[in-house]
Amino acid sequence: MPKPTQLPATLGELRADARFGPKTLAHRSVKDEMRANLVARLRARQELFAGIVGYDDTVIPQIVNAVLSRHNFILLGLRGQAKSRILRALTTLLDEQVPCIAGCEIRDNPYAPLCRGCRERLSRDGDAVPIAWLTRDERYVEKLATPDVTVADLIGDLDPIKAARSGEQLSNDLNIHFGLLPRANRGIFALNELPDLAGKIQVALFNIMQEGDVQIKGYPVRLALDVAMVFSANPEDYTARGKIVTPLKDRIGSEIRTHYPLTVAEGIAITEQEAWTDRGLLQTEIPAYIRAVVEQIAFRAREEKKVDRRSGVSQRLPISTMELVLSNAERRALSHGETLAVPRIGDLYNAVPGITGKIELEYEGELRGSETVIRELMRQAVAQVFDEVLPDVKTQQIEQWFNLGGSIRLDDALPAAAAVEELKQIQGLLEKLKPLGITERDAPERIVSAAEFLLEGMVAHRRISRNEERAFTAQEKPARPERNAERRMEREDPDEWPPRRTRKMYN
Repeated sequence: MPKPTQLPATLGELRADARFGPKTLAHRSVKDEMRANLVARLRARQELFAGIVGYDDTVIPQIVNAVLSRHNFILLGLRGQAKSRILRALTTLLDEQVPCIAGCEIRDNPYAPLCRGCRERLSRDGDAVPIAWLTRDERYVEKLATPDVTVADLIGDLDPIKAARSGEQLSNDLNIHFGLLPRANRGIFALNELPDLAGKIQVALFNIMQEGDVQIKGYPVRLALDVAMVFSANPEDYTARGKIVTPLKDRIGSEIRTHYPLTVAEGIAITEQEAWTDRGLLQTEIPAYIRAVVEQIAFRAREEKKVDRRSGVSQRLPISTMELVLSNAERRALSHGETLAVPRIGDLYNAVPGITGKIELEYEGELRGSETVIRELMRQAVAQVFDEVLPDVKTQQIEQWFNLGGSIRLDDALPAAAAVEELKQIQGLLEKLKPLGITERDAPERIVSAAEFLLEGMVAHRRISRNEERAFTAQEKPARPERNAERRMEREDPDEWPPRRTRKMYN
């Protein structure tokens, strides 16, 4: 419905306006309104939900079917799968503005009021009843379900103060203090983590959805609310073994499963959209291989046996990691008076605090320690991206330089220009950066970032070594087994009986 230039202020003006006459609004429910706007968007081939990446062929078609069917639906998925974002995006399917009776707590339809107070006002004042207008955002109510939520919070309670002031009996519905759900009348009510609600609260929701009534303090109250109810939950909780009341589950029209990005490209697009990278203080530049490595860490963590897959690995992990990586590059540039901040692979190790809180480890992972597991995930991610970006690079010349005793240290204490001079010592290194689009004429910050990626990829494939001080050296080779045997024989006395290596047999 297009936004009107001048809105009626009274019920009489509303009736006289052809755009908002009784034939248009009297019996049009929220679900009908969402369906009509969705149909118009589909016909115009417009984007349905802006900012939702990776769901075009999976989740969004199911949501469209649920809205077209006028269903209450639930999104089932692990944390960080954009469930709340999708629910909030449903407001785009509402009209820009709709009329309601001014001052009504449950925002009654002027042509079909529910509450007794509004009905009495209409019978008393008629066309002079003032009209208010609701925007899309005002018609969306969201609640996070917790075990301490009560019926009064969601549905309402009898207010003895109202009863005392009005002189009416306590059972009079004029004395009800309405909760969140009635106040979402003629809008969308979203409830996150539905199974966390106590059983009696779920039964109250079931009664509202099925019968349109509820009991408040033993008094039956009729609440034929016009509301689209949507929910979210973890799949493990939303089962027969979980904490969901079966009759409520049966009344939810559609169960829609969400998922993590299916490809690294989709993950990069989400992280690029959500991460705060436009700082405005310095010129920043994030290389494609850095974005790929950060995203690959999340993909590796979702497949890692030491990480609890039931809790999931949120998409917030690469978002937070990218922000910390860029912040470390920004800190380095500010410390050295540089004007360009380019993240390096070494900045990942300063982003560990942003990862530890995003994963939950299994018992084996707890034994090894979170930082050890995360560093291994980083090594695997670098190796994967290295093979994809530099599949044909020959590193024998670089390995030979290190094997002849060469070493180099790259850390934040070294300015980019000085780091480039150090890197030039490594024979053939800068030539190997051409597949990354780097030449000797590029900015020092870009050269150092690309070179460190190449060296870190060689470390990931165990061609060279790197210690905790960010010093790259030759790969340490294990001693030969036969040489170890010779050394043991040299330490033993040949005339000694029995020999030490077999002495336990004769104890």
